[in-house]
Amino acid sequence: MMRSSLFFPLFISACFGMAGCKTGHETPVGQNQAMDWKSYLSPKDTGLQTGGVKLIPITTPKGTFHVWTQTIGNNPKTRVLLLHGGPGATHEYFECLQSFLPAEGIEFIYYDQLGSGNSDNPKDTSLWDLPRFVEEVEQVRVALALDNDNFYLLGHSWGGILAMEYALKYQQHLKGLIISDMMANCSVYGKYADSVLAKQMDPQVLDTIRRLEAAGDFANPKYMELLLPNFYEKHILRMPSDEWPDAVKRTFSKLNGEVYTMMQGPSEFGVSGKLEHWDASTRLKDISVPTLVIGAQYDTMDPNYMKWMSTQIQNGSYLYCPNGSHMCMWDDQKTYVNGLIKFLQGVEAGKTKGIL
Repeated sequence: MMRSSLFFPLFISACFGMAGCKTGHETPVGQNQAMDWKSYLSPKDTGLQTGGVKLIPITTPKGTFHVWTQTIGNNPKTRVLLLHGGPGATHEYFECLQSFLPAEGIEFIYYDQLGSGNSDNPKDTSLWDLPRFVEEVEQVRVALALDNDNFYLLGHSWGGILAMEYALKYQQHLKGLIISDMMANCSVYGKYADSVLAKQMDPQVLDTIRRLEAAGDFANPKYMELLLPNFYEKHILRMPSDEWPDAVKRTFSKLNGEVYTMMQGPSEFGVSGKLEHWDASTRLKDISVPTLVIGAQYDTMDPNYMKWMSTQIQNGSYLYCPNGSHMCMWDDQKTYVNGLIKFLQGVEAGKTKGIL
């Protein structure tokens, strides 16, 4: 949910519960020796090697376009497809996972959605639609030969919406699901942003932000000048913005504001685009695959709601990041990564909820 002359908004931040299954990783990261390292590091394809990069043709109602993916590692049993936030962000802020997942023999796949990053950016706004994005993910799955013997889907922020909708339609292809920093109801998110997050801000600062939003003056430099220290550094990534990691800065510098604004809307306090009335809360009960919901104390979404989400999913569990915000894979990194690894290893060990 970030916007400026340099950065367009990331997206809906997520919700998370206070207690819940605070998972720690008993075995230190990097000490899982079950994977044959030569096999993990061997190329997946024969012929000319591309460093794991594959451009996948995507059929849409407006023609065929290509999306960019890059596979890291080779593990036929544990393959994690990453759905970035936005809508309109890029895969790059997930790069921190590259410091941890290979040591555990976990294959993972970067993926820029259509209109984002290295993928094609067709100038047709009718393509920015949730059901079409779901079908895009399914085409990516088929092209990468992912199936219920190996396919884990991790969606962060907007990617969490996409992951939930994908699971509700295509969960027969999934081995496990991770919903990171995303609520299941945009209206409830909007109420939380307005009644809780906004009230944590200095009243004078909030008043100025509200006046700029009411005037539709989102391009005013003052808007970002106020949001960066008073909102983003508290709820998006809890460190001074000039010290944000390079991968995060690259993501925000490339955000597609057209996609974001059409689906999310321009304001940082709620949703007013196509996703305004999106609500999967009553359908969570239909998700039966092992599912991890990840939430953080300082996120832009309600912690208690995220914890509740994990109880509605048939085989749901919850990871709470007490020091994290929306990008808790960065500002509560050990909790996030260790919990994610523990979940994946639990599913591989046959645990219904993925918790060892």
